[in-house]
Amino acid sequence: MYIEKSKGKGRGVFTKENIPAGTRIETSPVLVLSNDDTEIVDQTRLHNYIFLWGVRETRSCVALGFCSIYNHAYNPNCEYEMDFEEDTMSIITRREIKKGEELFINYNGEVEDQTPMWFDVKRKPAEKAKQAR
Repeated sequence: MYIEKSKGKGRGVFTKENIPAGTRIETSPVLVLSNDDTEIVDQTRLHNYIFLWGVRETRSCVALGFCSIYNHAYNPNCEYEMDFEEDTMSIITRREIKKGEELFINYNGEVEDQTPMWFDVKRKPAEKAKQAR
């Protein structure tokens, strides 16, 4: 795997070879943040790279390895699996991935969840005008 610019998405994770469906391509340690630390990180650029953590999702984590670089898709070719006891996160292919293809996960947590992400929700005209100033 390698990191490369992804059109319109910043950086993304790509594969150098074909990968069969059902392959665990990465298991990475995570740095678990408390609820208080999560509130602080939410005010920084790191907000875009953390995952909710724990059964009740009261904490967050920064996943090491490539995990925090995968881009979002509502119909992703990979899914992620969290191990709360081992403090790890794994990426598993959902279908065969072709050489050079970008790898995606669904940021909603559930691979079938089609809930619009915050970056896909259209802003109101007043909000656009404020940001243009």
